[in-house]
Amino acid sequence: MARAIWTGSITFGLVSIPVGLFSATEDHTVHFHQFQRDTSDRIRNQRVNERTGKEVEYGDIVKGADVGDGEHVIVEPDELDSIAPGRSRTVEITDFVDLDEIDPLYFNRTYWLAPTGDQHTQPYRLLLEAMTRTNRAAIGTFVMRGKEYLAAIRPDGDVLALETMFFADEVRDPAKELDNIPESGAAKGRELDMATQLVESMSGPWRPDSYRDSYQDRVRKLIEDKRRGREIVTEPEGPEPTEVSDLLAALERSVSEARGRGGAGKRGGGGGGGRTGGSSGRTDLADATKSELLEVARELDIPGRSRMKRAQLVEAVADARRKAKRAS
Repeated sequence: MARAIWTGSITFGLVSIPVGLFSATEDHTVHFHQFQRDTSDRIRNQRVNERTGKEVEYGDIVKGADVGDGEHVIVEPDELDSIAPGRSRTVEITDFVDLDEIDPLYFNRTYWLAPTGDQHTQPYRLLLEAMTRTNRAAIGTFVMRGKEYLAAIRPDGDVLALETMFFADEVRDPAKELDNIPESGAAKGRELDMATQLVESMSGPWRPDSYRDSYQDRVRKLIEDKRRGREIVTEPEGPEPTEVSDLLAALERSVSEARGRGGAGKRGGGGGGGRTGGSSGRTDLADATKSELLEVARELDIPGRSRMKRAQLVEAVADARRKAKRAS
């Protein structure tokens, strides 16, 4: 069973519900150690005095706030502790807001909340059902690991999810931060009609299982290939930016291809549909785009695929399928 990373209570009005907080996500990224090139020597990070070059013990380190002109105000750890909010055991709900009104930009990380005992399930279920019926999210603050968080509690099926949120002053204004923001109403005419058709033809239900971190798959394959001394196959470069003069033609071709595939919503949960039919070869390779052929070639582990032209990919995929069929 998962272990709660925080325990406390949700409070709203005069009601208090003891809950535990559990991570709702996990990181699947491949993590690397650092080595000096051409050696088996690990690289270690050390806390070093930049003047003396000597390593400093963790207990001898204090914090310094940069106040400009190279000046720093030194702050001791116990001074920070004296002004920090105490270890909170309460998510104090101050407001209920329409869930649809919250910009997802404010969401930071998702956790699950669960009652800490059977005796607390009834008020927990009551809150969950009431928020589901009204499409409301509960807004409050709590302290975890010495930091105060703004939080939104929302219904997520049969459980309550807690989203830690950014405070308003942590969210940047794009108008102040970004260059080249297009003016409102700049898109219009035939191009806008075709772009709308493309969006509609590629639309479908949200199926999270249809999406996979293919880059991490390639990282793991790279590691395995190097471990076994196999050829390392490089991936093709990304597409060139579409020229404005070619935009309408590119949109028209995209709409035609999307309709030929039946739209994103008809590809199924595996994400392996489309005209090439994955490595099983259910459709004619002559209709496949180069990117689709590369995907099939990757599934079949065809060496040198990234350097092949489209015609070479068709031949290589067909040959690999024939070999696989004979082997079976």
